[in-house]
Amino acid sequence: MTVEHLERGAKLARLETSERVEFSPISHYHPLMSDGTTAVRTGIQTAEPGYVAEMHQHPYEELLFILEGEADVWVEGHEDAKRRMKAGDMASMPPNTPHTFAVAGDKTMRLLGIHHSKERIVEYVAQDTNAEGYPMQGADK
Repeated sequence: MTVEHLERGAKLARLETSERVEFSPISHYHPLMSDGTTAVRTGIQTAEPGYVAEMHQHPYEELLFILEGEADVWVEGHEDAKRRMKAGDMASMPPNTPHTFAVAGDKTMRLLGIHHSKERIVEYVAQDTNAEGYPMQGADK
């Protein structure tokens, strides 16, 4: 990721130059503000129909903002209380609350994740992570 430094400490991150991190064969992530120099960490996840994020939690609040498409979101133990999110909707996940989401419908879903932390810290309920906190895929394991 390349962050451009502007005047007076302002920064600019561009999606087109950000790293692409594969979450699964049908989902990937582009970290944006993620170099540890801002109070929050952000990135855009793109997922195709059929994708379900692994149940996970963070030791800080995470905000999920749907940019395109739709997703169902829920917290662990409340699978029967899923909520449908559409473009423009935002969910707030409290610290240490296992949560997940699934693409709803037949269109690509894109979301902006906002982590209230300089670092991406993730604990997956049933999956290992690499040093950057991303889910380990195939050859990474």
